[in-house]
Amino acid sequence: MAQSSVGLSIDKIAAALKPWFERNTPKIFHDGKSAMHALEAQEIFVEGLIDDVRLMDYTLEAHLSHDLDKIARRVLRRKLPTRDEVLGKGAKRRHWREVEPDASALLLSEEAAAIRAAGSVLRARLDADPKLANVYDTIERPLLPVLYRMEAVGITLDAKLLRNESAELGVEIEKLAQAAENAAGRPFNLASPKQLAEILFVEQKIPVIKKTASGSPSTDEEVLTELALDYPLPKIILEHRRLTKLKSTYLDKLPLMIDRDGRVHTTFGQTVAVTGRLASSDPNLQNIPARTPEGRRIRDAFVAQDGWTIVDADYSQVELRIMAHLSQDEGLLSAFARGEDVHRSTASEVFGVPLDRVTPDERRMAKVINFGLIYGMSAFGLAQQLGLDRKVAAAYVERYFQRFPGVRRYMDETRARAAEDGYVETVFGRRLWIPDIRSSRPMVRAGAERAAINAPMQGTAADIIKRAMISVENWIRDEKLKALLLLQVHDELVLEVPENEVELVKKKLPELMAGAASLSVPLIAEVGTGRTWGESH
Repeated sequence: MAQSSVGLSIDKIAAALKPWFERNTPKIFHDGKSAMHALEAQEIFVEGLIDDVRLMDYTLEAHLSHDLDKIARRVLRRKLPTRDEVLGKGAKRRHWREVEPDASALLLSEEAAAIRAAGSVLRARLDADPKLANVYDTIERPLLPVLYRMEAVGITLDAKLLRNESAELGVEIEKLAQAAENAAGRPFNLASPKQLAEILFVEQKIPVIKKTASGSPSTDEEVLTELALDYPLPKIILEHRRLTKLKSTYLDKLPLMIDRDGRVHTTFGQTVAVTGRLASSDPNLQNIPARTPEGRRIRDAFVAQDGWTIVDADYSQVELRIMAHLSQDEGLLSAFARGEDVHRSTASEVFGVPLDRVTPDERRMAKVINFGLIYGMSAFGLAQQLGLDRKVAAAYVERYFQRFPGVRRYMDETRARAAEDGYVETVFGRRLWIPDIRSSRPMVRAGAERAAINAPMQGTAADIIKRAMISVENWIRDEKLKALLLLQVHDELVLEVPENEVELVKKKLPELMAGAASLSVPLIAEVGTGRTWGESH
């Protein structure tokens, strides 16, 4: 029987603690989700209101480190012994039972005391700021048990399909490697930036666009994307890199991560992104491309169990809707209120053509302008993206701001407010710190200003999807349904639903998602179903 470092069996410790953990009384943790998984392994299921000092600290200052020793140093002015100091690092790391009982007891007691003390201080700081208290109490804290259940459930994966796709993609990658050597005029290592730079800038005499910190010509993605407009080799290299990354990251790796239950279990990072967005790791299921054929085939490997269906719901143009709400621009508000395709409406305004005569190409360009401005893209960046002359792109941007003056006003006011306060806020009061907004370096400050413009939109979108997840999970539990919330991917929720509940979930899910926020324009969620994640989206 396993023994703890103080001589008691794990089973005896678990038996002693189980009644308290399962009592409906408040608990406080640091990284409560991980603790709940560890306790579940001992058949202990945590009940009662759960507080988490990691989440409290994240809500107050998302841009800082939220490790317990860092929180203790900042909040309590106390230095904790770290687990690395007690257990060791790397190959020398010891198991708990190999550590001297006094050392492990001191570490764990110090951590417990720090969690309790920091919790009191951080709670007081939250209570002193009602906006942030609301973010913690209504979004972050109730989301924690939702994510815990999603991680525990996981999603079924078809490993055979992935292996077949890997073999097929391997053939495509080999063809691209051959095409690259033909375009270069000789064999070379496609993974070597040095060899690629030699071919592009010395042998093929292509002008150098930018250099690395060491002064060598850069062959990063930005450079190759620009060169790919005029030269064949950079275009081939980009495609080779894209497919190679897909193969190694998903097709080859995912089958190795299937658990004994036949499902993969991602970990959702709740305290990672400064904007409030959730992260996904081990494996990362948020970066699988949704619109490329290869990405859709990977999504097809995520399947429903027999007798169940994947139900997928995705917010429609949520960040543009948030922009309309924040800017209160009359043109955007009226376009959404009328239920128009906002990209088509933008094209009509910017290019001066009737709505019913907007061409697909004009709509595509308007979409790039809409999203480009949200992310602070300059006229130069827009010109690159659209393949236009810089002056033409600048004229489009100016025309956009003439037609949508509220957007320009929002951007100017947000820059000024960020420079004054050092942060911006979401609709719900989440504080998004912009540390470089007062930088003396123009390039750094410009990047911070772009972040300041986008952060309230991205942060509000993150808050909305989190609120939706809480509402969906509460509804499922209140109605005692068997449906399972599986994944959150940016503005998208993925559920696994038994056949007899599909119609009910399809009807209710968009209602719950639309009700996650009350904006000046309607929120719309589009729902799809299928045997696989790919089919449902």
